[in-house]
Amino acid sequence: MQVTFTCRHGSADAESQAYITRKAEKLLTFFERVTQIDVTADIEKQCRVEILVDAEHKHNFVSHHEADGLVPAFDQALHKMEQQIRKYKEKLQDHRRDVPMNELAGDGSAAEAAEQD
Repeated sequence: MQVTFTCRHGSADAESQAYITRKAEKLLTFFERVTQIDVTADIEKQCRVEILVDAEHKHNFVSHHEADGLVPAFDQALHKMEQQIRKYKEKLQDHRRDVPMNELAGDGSAAEAAEQD
């Protein structure tokens, strides 16, 4: 997995870059199919942070946020990204408790055979 950090119209100190990289890598705990994370910070009057996550077999996830500082903007954008990934992963998992269709077909034929005997 690859994390890239890009800064427009300014620069970020090494401590902020290390913090952003470390926190962005934690997205793997939510979804293990993440292949690349791009973090873009636009520093003008307000900091705007955009996070782009590329996952296998899925389109890119995108989140962005504006705030007064780089780290608060990143934290809010990361929170939005976590919500998107959780929602997508929840949709992938099957949480239904009903009987699968292939087992229903097997149970029906067994009941009919017992009635015929």
